[in-house]
Amino acid sequence: MTPKEKAEDLVYKFNTVDAFLIDAKKCALIAVDEILDLNLGLSNCDEENWAIDKFYLEVKQEIEKL
Repeated sequence: MTPKEKAEDLVYKFNTVDAFLIDAKKCALIAVDEILDLNLGLSNCDEENWAIDKFYLEVKQEIEKL
């Protein structure tokens, strides 16, 4: 799954009515920030964790574009 696809998936999961798209984006951004916060302490130690950070930073950028 690409960062753009993941961004769309997260927003879709939070978006039950089109009128609430802004709220869905906010929720998706909160979820991504939580993932990044959880992974923060590990990213310096492991290449795989660094890749997770990179992926979710790209997901965050894609959410902001929606």
